[in-house]
Amino acid sequence: MFTAVREGDELAVLRLLRAGVSPESADEEGRTVLYEAAVNGAPGIAGLLLAAGADPDRLSEGADAPLCGAACGGRTEVVRVLLAAGATPDLAEEGGFRALTWAVRWGHAGVVRALLAAGADPDLPGPSGEPPLVAAARRGSPGCVRALPAHGARARREALAETRRLRVPDVAAELRTGLEAAYGPGHTYVTRRWEQEPGTVTVEVRLVRDGMPVAGDNRQTGHDAIGRLLEDSPGAGGG
Repeated sequence: MFTAVREGDELAVLRLLRAGVSPESADEEGRTVLYEAAVNGAPGIAGLLLAAGADPDRLSEGADAPLCGAACGGRTEVVRVLLAAGATPDLAEEGGFRALTWAVRWGHAGVVRALLAAGADPDLPGPSGEPPLVAAARRGSPGCVRALPAHGARARREALAETRRLRVPDVAAELRTGLEAAYGPGHTYVTRRWEQEPGTVTVEVRLVRDGMPVAGDNRQTGHDAIGRLLEDSPGAGGG
C-alpha cells in the first residue's frame, strides 16, 4: 500500500482496498498511509482511503495529523478532501501545531482560506503563542493576511508593527543573520528566489555544510502590501 501511495497509483490503491488491505495501514514506525497521501499531495488517494474508513484525525506515528501534513506542504486539494471527510480544522498535533499554524508559517494562502472557510479559529495561537495574523505578517504573505481579518482575526496592531519591522532592503541578509544566530558563523549559504504568490518574491537561504544543505529559512517579500492592507483596514490601530 505504501508503495502505491508514494507512486500516486490510485488504481493500485483501489485494488488493495478491495482485496481487504486496511485504509488505516501503518508502517513499523506508525506512519499511516493517509498521512503519506496527505504529505505527497494525492487528493484522489486520500479520498479513496477516507471513503474506505480511514480516520481523518488519526495521528501518524502518534504525533502528526494528516491535515497538518497537507497544510505544511501547501496541499490545498488534500486539505479540502480531509475537511470534507470530517477532519477537525483546529486539531493540534504533537507540539501544539495546528494546520493553520503550518499554512501561515509557509505562506500557503489557499490552504489558509480553505481552513478558515471550514471553521478554523483565526485567532488560535501556535506553540510560540503569537496570533496567526502576526505570523502571517512576519511571513510576508499578503494572501494570508488578507484572509485572516476577513474571518475576524484580531491583533492587527501587533501585525502592523511586525510588518513595519520587517520592511528590510535585503531579506536574504536578514535570513542569513538568523541562521548564523542559530548555527554560528562561517558557513556557506545558497540563496534562491521564486514567485510563490503574485506580487511577492519568496527568498530562501540554505546553510550548506560539506556540500549538503543542513538548515534553511525562507520568507516572502510582501510586507509593503501587507502594511497597506492593515493600515487601510478597520481597527488597524486597535486589536
